Amino acid sequence: MVERPRYESPVERAIREAQERGEFDDLPGAGKPLRIEGTDDPLWWVRQLAEREQIDFTGALPPAVALRKEAATFPESLLELRTEESVRRVLEDFNHRVRRDRLRPPEGRMPPLLAPTVDVEEMVGRWRELRASSQPLEVDPPVTTGEARPRRRWWRRRR
Repeated sequence: MVERPRYESPVERAIREAQERGEFDDLPGAGKPLRIEGTDDPLWWVRQLAEREQIDFTGALPPAVALRKEAATFPESLLELRTEESVRRVLEDFNHRVRRDRLRPPEGRMPPLLAPTVDVEEMVGRWRELRASSQPLEVDPPVTTGEARPRRRWWRRRR
């Protein structure tokens, strides 16, 4: 039996009781060395936690870094958009957010980190090229004789 100290905090008592019940026996990794890599990095433990728990810290990035990271995904991230107008809207919104971020006062004595705006016309052109190369070739539609007209849906007839 382990000798108890005179005063035992509630936390120490809970740990001691769990040890006595054997709740810490046979834990995964028991008896194995700790995996400590890159100890010269002061945030090594945060990086390992994010990797192990698959945590995405992109929401915690400074705004300029998040904007730069978003710009690096253009135009591939825009492939799901169907029209040039929607692509232009997304890119103009991005440029608006970059300009708004530049109005923030600098933090500390470091020079401000700025995200560059994107050239909308160039990105739209690259989007067109990517979209053309990723879409399969269109096959001519079958020729119809015009005899069978598609039926109108009931909700369209009500108008």
